[in-house]
Amino acid sequence: MNFLLGISFFLTLALGIPIAFVLGITSLIALIALSNIPLHLIPQRLFTGMDSFPIMAVPFFILAGNLMNASKITDRIIDFSKLLVGRIRGGLGHVNIVASMFFAGISGSAVADTSALGSILIPAMVRERYSTAYSAAVTASSSIIGPIIPPSIPMVILAMIANLSVGGLFLGGVLPGIFIGFGLMAVNYIISRKRNYEKSQEPFRWKDFSKSLLGAIIPLLMPLIILGGILGGIFTPTEAASVAVIYSLFVGFFILRTLSLKDLPNIFFRSMVLTSTILIVFGMANVFSWILATQQIPQKVSQYILSISRNPYVILFLINIFLLIVGCFLEGLAAIMILVPILMPLVIQVGINPMHFALIVIVNLMIGLITPPVGLCLIVVCGVARMKVGPILKEILPFLLVEIIILFIITYFPWFTLTLPRLFKFT
Repeated sequence: MNFLLGISFFLTLALGIPIAFVLGITSLIALIALSNIPLHLIPQRLFTGMDSFPIMAVPFFILAGNLMNASKITDRIIDFSKLLVGRIRGGLGHVNIVASMFFAGISGSAVADTSALGSILIPAMVRERYSTAYSAAVTASSSIIGPIIPPSIPMVILAMIANLSVGGLFLGGVLPGIFIGFGLMAVNYIISRKRNYEKSQEPFRWKDFSKSLLGAIIPLLMPLIILGGILGGIFTPTEAASVAVIYSLFVGFFILRTLSLKDLPNIFFRSMVLTSTILIVFGMANVFSWILATQQIPQKVSQYILSISRNPYVILFLINIFLLIVGCFLEGLAAIMILVPILMPLVIQVGINPMHFALIVIVNLMIGLITPPVGLCLIVVCGVARMKVGPILKEILPFLLVEIIILFIITYFPWFTLTLPRLFKFT
């Protein structure tokens, strides 16, 4: 049965079938082979997987992000980032990275970050004599910060699967996200010095800074409202997501006045499509995970890895390498839904903090967004920059290397992931 499961999964995946149907077809084949389990289990488990109060946060966070994007906040974030870091060597590269860090707290989506910021900053960087490939590489590399700094849809999904606190994961992602941002800025600075990329020549004026800050602070308050409300016990993560929607509507209609009623149908439609995609994957993954559990796959994987080593540092190293490879071929949310139920019992067994491990998984799989062949951010930035993958991938490599180094630092120094959750007594 285990062999049949593996063959069915990898064959359908290799055929390019969408991951939701890969999971569904594999589950159907497995249930037919088992014969003693009725097929009506599939719709039953599918519904059970989606029938959850915490999962309701997903459509609300998606809608809030789309509302903010439609409110044309990108220009305000970029202007503010220019005043903060534009005068450092490689100024527009730094602006790109810092804007991604700010944008992460609003959309929580790496793909949205790549598209929204890339469409503005890639042409701007090219005008300042940065190469198109390098501009695209900076955009894609920094976009992975989106789901690491809260709010984050992958964190909501992972928290539900692993029975962890959403608020704790949100807090745990703050320092790793900032650390990655600073690491990327260091790479950009070194490359910019080598290639003699310019910094902004505009003099700093407090008047300009205060004006830009006022323009950016309203949308940037959203992550503070979400985290503050959760930490203060004012609302649950799901309620926080609905508050984010109300805040986004208020900002778009009454503060920035960039939204109109005619924009809403398109925003709701795009949010509905993305939500449906995530929920069908989640439901099918619930069926697939149940089959894995009945076949004792998690226990067998644990036994195999423990037969290699019982040292938690070695196990984390092996899991990191495995997840980096998986991230190249499997979309992040699907990988979370499939692998976390298998790997979490193992890491708990060897004494690794589950919240720390959850954040390692998030960072790992977000790095996969900029690795071929299925890295979504890499694909999107190629479209935005109108370039083939090869030249962009070559420029991404230094940033990718630093992100992997930071991943291993985070892995072996839990301080980065657990300090804030412990401070607020989430772990």
